[in-house]
Amino acid sequence: MNELITDLLPDILKKLASVAVEEIKLLVGVDEEVENLQKKLAKVQAMLNKAEERQQTDEIVKIWYDELKDASYMVDDVVDSWNTAKIKLKIQEKEENAEADSTPLMEKVCSFFPCLSCFHHVDNLPLRHDVGNKIKELNQTLDEILNDRQTLGIDFNTHTEVLEQSTTTSLDVDVSSIIGRDDYSNKLLESLLPGGVGSQEEERNLRVISLVGMGGIGKSTLAQLAYNHENVKSHFPIRMWVCVSKPFNKCKVAKAIIQEVDSKHESLNKVTEFQTLLNEIRRLINEKKFFLVLDDVWESKKWEPFKNALNCGAQGSRILVTTRNEEVARMMFDGAKPDIINLGKLSDDNCWLVISKIAFYDVDKLPHEDLKILGKKLASKCKGLPLAAKTLGSHMRGNLSIKKWEEVLHSKWWELEDIEEGTLAPLLLSYHELPPVEKQCFLYCAVFPKDYSFNRFELVIHWMAQGYINSKDDREIEAKGEKYFDNLAMLSFFQDFVKDESDGRIVSCKMHDIVHAFAQSMTKDVCFTIEGDEEVKIDFKRARLLSLMVKETFPKSVYEAKNLRFLNLDFMSSQIFQLKLFDNLTCLRTLHLEGQSILGLPNEVEKLKHLRLLKLSCEKIEELPESICNLCNLQSLDVSRCRRLGKLPQGIGKGEEICKLGELEHLNHIQGKLQICRLSNVVDFGAIENTLKKKNHLRDLWLRFNTLEEETEEEEETEEEGRRKMEKDVAILNALEPPPYLKALEICFYKGTTMNCISLDVQFSRSVAKEG
Repeated sequence: MNELITDLLPDILKKLASVAVEEIKLLVGVDEEVENLQKKLAKVQAMLNKAEERQQTDEIVKIWYDELKDASYMVDDVVDSWNTAKIKLKIQEKEENAEADSTPLMEKVCSFFPCLSCFHHVDNLPLRHDVGNKIKELNQTLDEILNDRQTLGIDFNTHTEVLEQSTTTSLDVDVSSIIGRDDYSNKLLESLLPGGVGSQEEERNLRVISLVGMGGIGKSTLAQLAYNHENVKSHFPIRMWVCVSKPFNKCKVAKAIIQEVDSKHESLNKVTEFQTLLNEIRRLINEKKFFLVLDDVWESKKWEPFKNALNCGAQGSRILVTTRNEEVARMMFDGAKPDIINLGKLSDDNCWLVISKIAFYDVDKLPHEDLKILGKKLASKCKGLPLAAKTLGSHMRGNLSIKKWEEVLHSKWWELEDIEEGTLAPLLLSYHELPPVEKQCFLYCAVFPKDYSFNRFELVIHWMAQGYINSKDDREIEAKGEKYFDNLAMLSFFQDFVKDESDGRIVSCKMHDIVHAFAQSMTKDVCFTIEGDEEVKIDFKRARLLSLMVKETFPKSVYEAKNLRFLNLDFMSSQIFQLKLFDNLTCLRTLHLEGQSILGLPNEVEKLKHLRLLKLSCEKIEELPESICNLCNLQSLDVSRCRRLGKLPQGIGKGEEICKLGELEHLNHIQGKLQICRLSNVVDFGAIENTLKKKNHLRDLWLRFNTLEEETEEEEETEEEGRRKMEKDVAILNALEPPPYLKALEICFYKGTTMNCISLDVQFSRSVAKEG
């Protein structure tokens, strides 16, 4: 036996040495491996973007796409875990405030093992080991998935089939089918023909009219109606209809214009030079009055050469543009001031007329009155979208069965899963036009309920928390997010805008039900909404977004959703908070807790190391645990609906019950509105001199020197006391130099009579003591 052991010992030592070397490599190379993994993640994301459209029509591609998407989330989590650990280490080193000449134990260890000199802290060893192993596993997983792409024959270098767009024409439309559009039609004709609105200006310049609205709202139909109107035909010797659509091809558009004027023109086949085509357009329309329809325009930057060519027409010429994007309408012919007509929704009654005209031909001869009642209920589901009404009318054409109408009314048809052949096809086209980051931002909205009122700023904060918005300069992140919001709004993904009266910016908006259904259909594998105590039969393994309303029983299956990144949890009863929640859902980036029954937040919240946004809508919460300060990735803490919250944890840096106003000095990127209360409590006037003046993005400022309750409870004061308070308020107000671009200022409970600091042309409101 001893001989056997002696023989085996060299091999064992050799293997142990090999394992030790591999382990040391694993530990030492983590930083480099994390960096390489981040680079690989960027490539994976690019590949996902290529596959995103095809996976909707190809089941093989979808399976592969889902596997790669899940792997990308895991990569992101590992990288984030490592970055979080580095942040915590920096915080810990700063708190320890170690002396520069002290020699940590780790450095002594490293004198024996120089290869470990990169470790700054002994506690980092287990983490490095864990992260190193995860990276190794992820690399193997990614390699397998990428190899599967070749095995399955998925080739992104070949031409991919794009969703066929319906090409519009100028063919006559049935005037009787244009229901509920008389006002828009009359306004359009007035803009096109002499004597209408702006008729004096129209004779001097080329005039552009734009029909703007979401897909399916009826822009092309209204344009066809005007194009074929007898007065329009007689007024314009040359009429041209060009469907622009996507992708934009300048030569193809130029040839289409020429063909509309001369269908047998030799340039259509022989000429390929763009400038030659423009010259021919000039020749054909020179000094002639024309009417050109550019239908379904998506881009604005490539039209300048066309503008120069089209300006050769006679005075009174018109261009009609239909587009989903108002910015395109304003910019595509820069300098030619456009008339913009925004198409609104149909009424429910008009939707019913559209449905009935297509489905029954004669609604007045329906055999059952009940059928008309069902039909009107169904019409309300169209939410004013003509395309939806037309599609539904075609779906029910010639069907007089009440049972069938009831089935359609109450069925899952309205979930619109077959988006490519249903009423959501126009939305699908708009969606695929978006950059990848804006697709993410739009799809994120699916987790919110229908008819939800989105606050512009809050939505951007949500996108930031999910990591959708990237920028080398943190100061630009919010600006980027607002740009994404504006783009989505321009493309009619949002509606019902409420705007700020001072600067005209959108404050809040809603999402059309059909648009919301589209977003849900695109996220059906990863986004879920559970209401009440319904039996949950969902596989949560791929779930990323979850909105859960708990009435009596907390569904234990939710603990399986370990990859969740968003959780909205609404406790509607006296439910005991589930501590297991924080043990299982550690990947959360956003957590919103709401409910009258929630009395406090457990210390276990610190386990959510990836958390960026924590929103609490819990009126009974009076304080927050100190452990919340360990969430080193936390970007936003919203406690605006925690009315009983008395103070924030000391670790946040605001342990005093009355916060120091000077702490605002370096928060110079605050935007929108800022409210400062209890200014009368300020003691050090010098400490607040720089608090406001550098906040260039601030537009609305509310300064409240006291609260209404405190003003009401004040005892009678002597003349001397009143004079001192007045002087103090004046000194405080003069020390608070307002920012330069302020548009609105409100001051409440100010006892002074002078305002030397106020030299702005802003709205001013002054409330004296005992007046709210």
